[in-house]
Amino acid sequence: MANAQEGDLVLLMSPDGKKFMIRLQADQALHTHRGVIAHNALLGAPLGRTVYTHLGHPFLALEPSLHDLLMNVRRTTQIMYPKEIGYALLKLNVGNGKRVAEAGSGSGALTIALAHAVSPDGRVYSYEVREDMLNLARKNVDRVGLLPYVEFKLRDIAEGLDETDLDACFLDVREPWQYLEQVSRAVKPGGFFGALVPTANQVIDTLLGLQRAGFGAVEVEELIMRPYKPVPGRLRPVDRMVAHTGYLIFARTPTVGEAALPAEAGQVEGEAAGPEGGETPADEQG
Repeated sequence: MANAQEGDLVLLMSPDGKKFMIRLQADQALHTHRGVIAHNALLGAPLGRTVYTHLGHPFLALEPSLHDLLMNVRRTTQIMYPKEIGYALLKLNVGNGKRVAEAGSGSGALTIALAHAVSPDGRVYSYEVREDMLNLARKNVDRVGLLPYVEFKLRDIAEGLDETDLDACFLDVREPWQYLEQVSRAVKPGGFFGALVPTANQVIDTLLGLQRAGFGAVEVEELIMRPYKPVPGRLRPVDRMVAHTGYLIFARTPTVGEAALPAEAGQVEGEAAGPEGGETPADEQG
């Protein structure tokens, strides 16, 4: 294992589970609840070992994971959680060499994961309408060394995306159904589309938009992760958990020669309206 160098990101973890992320700088120090750790004690030494504060308390010095990087981004808004991010990368088939767009850079958590996945040969195009958020996302991406793989654009995608023949596009915006035409023009036929919305009403509007725009293979999913206390002899769930964080919507962009459904297309087939009079079909009755 290579030794830690100046400029490297290092994760320091105390016995009680508290984590600190630092970028190594000569003659600097981290002040913790258990004492001070000098950066010089880490420089030139391998990670994966124990270091001690000036009070003698042990800390593990570790290489940070992508999960650690995402949870450590500086934020002013709620970030997309790693459980959704990891699943979205799989569903969107994101990997080295892919060209992917996102709208709604936010604090840059998804941007970091996308850039990490497409590097070294791919590219991420990140659109954001707020300059302050775009600048924050850029700083967070730069902080983890992935800025060379991202192109930030201060633009409302209602005006369209600059790119064509993209492999995938993900929307983390309030009304994703408003931008499906722009996505269709930017992503290659049969390419990957994803969106995250917090409410069921937004899901319904997005489903109707996808239907009208001729998207296929539509899926709606919600991910619930339940952490446990890793204590032998009394293993049990943690006292509190983050439950609902959003609905994920995935689809494939319209294929060549496939006509979009008319604008007056009704609700998604088989959805809530049911038979006339609101009665429950016999095969669904308890």
